[in-house]
Amino acid sequence: LDGGKSWSDPLLPHSDGTPTEHGFVSMLPWDDESFFALWLDGRNFAKDGQASPTNEMTLRHALIGWDGKVKSEKVFDLRICDCCQTSAVRTAHGALIAYRDRSKEEIRDISLIRYSNGKWSEPYTVYEDGWKLLGCPVNGPSLSANGENVSLAWFTGAGGTARVNVVFSRDEGASFGKPVIVDNGKPIGRVDILMLQDNSALVSWMENTGNGVEIQIRKVYPDGKKDEPVTVSKSKGDRASGFPRMVQSGNKIIIAWTETRDARTIKTAVININ
Repeated sequence: LDGGKSWSDPLLPHSDGTPTEHGFVSMLPWDDESFFALWLDGRNFAKDGQASPTNEMTLRHALIGWDGKVKSEKVFDLRICDCCQTSAVRTAHGALIAYRDRSKEEIRDISLIRYSNGKWSEPYTVYEDGWKLLGCPVNGPSLSANGENVSLAWFTGAGGTARVNVVFSRDEGASFGKPVIVDNGKPIGRVDILMLQDNSALVSWMENTGNGVEIQIRKVYPDGKKDEPVTVSKSKGDRASGFPRMVQSGNKIIIAWTETRDARTIKTAVININ
C-alpha cells in the first residue's frame, strides 16, 4: 500500500491444506478493497482417507483484501491442463482470463472466462484447434488488453504442426477474429503478448531456426497484417530457459529472459516500439 516500501506477511489464497501443486498464478487489481488471484489447484490429486484421488487439475480463484484476508475462494473449472501458465487482464468494463483446458477426450485447447456485468461467464473455447495430447505441453496462453480491445497469443501442436496463433477482439473478449499465424514454421511456443496504443500487438515466442533456438518478436495487426520478425537473442530452448516476458514503459518495450547457454543468468533488452 506504500509503493512497495513495505510488505505484508505471506498468505495462502486457498484453504484446502493439501500437499499438492498450487501454482501458475495470475493476479489483477480488483477494487479499492481487494485484488484478484487465479491459480492451478491440485487438491484433487490428494488422497483423502479412503477416497481415490481424481488426479485432475482445477482452476480456482480468490478475492483477497488489502488487509490480507481471503474474501472468497471459488472454482472456475474442474478439469484443466496440468501445468500451463494462466493469463488475466482487466478490460474497459470487466476482466478476462485464459488457460489451457483439458476435455475428457484429452483435447487441450485454450479456454476463456469473461467477467462482465458483475458476473463470470462459463468457460468457452477461443478457437477449436483440436489438439489432442496425453500430457501437458507446459505452454500456456498470454492475454493483453487496451480498453475494449484484447489480443491473445497461444501455442498449439494440433494436427502434428506447431503454430503460434494470435487473435484480436474489439468487444472485451465476447468475440474474436480469425487466428493469425505469427511463427516462422518451427516454433516451440512460450508466448507473450502486449497490446499497443494503435491496437496492434507485439508478440514474442521461441523459434527453432538453422542457428538453433531464437527468441523472436513480431508486430501483428487486427486485419491480419504482420511486420517482419525480429530476433532478440539466441536461446537453448531447454525447460530451464523458461518463458520470456515483456512490459511496456513509455515508447519502449523491455523483454526479459533466462539465459542458460553458459551460466544461468537473467538478461534484458530494450526495444523501441517504432
